[in-house]
Amino acid sequence: MPDLKTFIDENRGNFIESLKELLRIPSVSTDSRHKDDVKTAADWVASRFQELNFETKVIPTKGHPIVYAESPPVPGKPVALVYGHYDVQPPEPLDLWVTPPFDPTERDGNIVARGATDDKGQMLTHVFGATSWMKSVGELPIQVKFLIEGEEEIGSANLAPFIEENKELLANDVVVISDSSQFAPGQPAITYGLKGIAYFELKLIGPNRDLHSGSFGGAVRNPANALCGMLSTLIDEHGWIHIPGFYDDVKPMTGDERENFAELPFDEENFKEQLGIDAVHGEEGYTTLERRWARPTLDINGLTSGYQGEGAKTVLPSEASAKFSCRLVPDQCPHKIGKALREHLEKVCPSGIKMEFKEHHGSPGFVVATDSPYIKAASDAIEQGFGAAPVLIREGGSIPIVANFAEQLDCDVLLLGWGLDDDNTHSPNEKFNLADFQRGIAASAQLWAELAKIEK
Repeated sequence: MPDLKTFIDENRGNFIESLKELLRIPSVSTDSRHKDDVKTAADWVASRFQELNFETKVIPTKGHPIVYAESPPVPGKPVALVYGHYDVQPPEPLDLWVTPPFDPTERDGNIVARGATDDKGQMLTHVFGATSWMKSVGELPIQVKFLIEGEEEIGSANLAPFIEENKELLANDVVVISDSSQFAPGQPAITYGLKGIAYFELKLIGPNRDLHSGSFGGAVRNPANALCGMLSTLIDEHGWIHIPGFYDDVKPMTGDERENFAELPFDEENFKEQLGIDAVHGEEGYTTLERRWARPTLDINGLTSGYQGEGAKTVLPSEASAKFSCRLVPDQCPHKIGKALREHLEKVCPSGIKMEFKEHHGSPGFVVATDSPYIKAASDAIEQGFGAAPVLIREGGSIPIVANFAEQLDCDVLLLGWGLDDDNTHSPNEKFNLADFQRGIAASAQLWAELAKIEK
């Protein structure tokens, strides 16, 4: 058999072709038209584990299936659980894609397709890391369990009860997740903190039909005008959020943490240039990295009302709606914030308007200790796989299930992102750097060896 490193190097092309196979499956979990495609993706993932003779299950849920697989136990060694997801975001707007979203294309050293970095490419690095051990060595140095779901992009509603009901099956020492980013190109990172999320929808209803804005304007409350006014009460020009009690439970950053953030080689001018903006903006008194990683935020995610077609139509719309989310930091409770938000909106909703408020998914923020032996093992593995030591960072995104893992399974968590900030996650032309894909496979394979050194 070839040794581990040789196998990984020699199979680079095979790994990429397998990634392309999975990327061609339009596993959009939020769209019922793709239900069969989501199941096809689950079966594809399961087949990779079956080829390794891992114990493998495709487990139905009330929504999309969960894929579970495990390698044989290794007595006296730690157990790792790899979590990932095979579902993807909708590809719209389609006209902004240079190439079709489910026709993976190699361009400028990247693979471009929906799901390339979030999370099919990153998830597969761990599948192929295990594959490399099995094909070259014949066995893994620790037991590795895989839990790959199909509902991460819609809040993982069926995964939390699955964890609760299957604690023995999922028992482990450390959960490994790759669904985030490096700090910068050539600078890998270990993410030790994630923001939580609380997602809301507000619908305002006025007259029983759209009206002529000339004949009825000034006599009837306009739901679109009311919506703008209500939303403007939630956050001010200084980035301060005015939901009552919003900051009561915010866990502040330590002085050491702020100092560590300041020492990272962050180029704010380059950041602005990449995004095509002339100024950064956010809560006053905090740096850009602090706002992105460790301070709570509120952002409108979508607005709908009235005529939005070509040209003009002078209409007073009968309805207006907005979808918006808060990104939360540790100790903030999504449901507590949702209750306070509902009460606030009810108070500011004007007469002549009926309000409908809906809470979508939510999850708390999460921070792990940075002095654990698992962090050290991951750092050593990443340095060997990427050729550079990782830095410790926090992340503004959310992986709702992370807190469930830590609380329900009493385990550590490793957040090892192989992506980049400019991967266009959730946007047209999503990409994943193929060199980082290969380095991620090498780092994953080395991780199992480093974890095997930890005494139980």
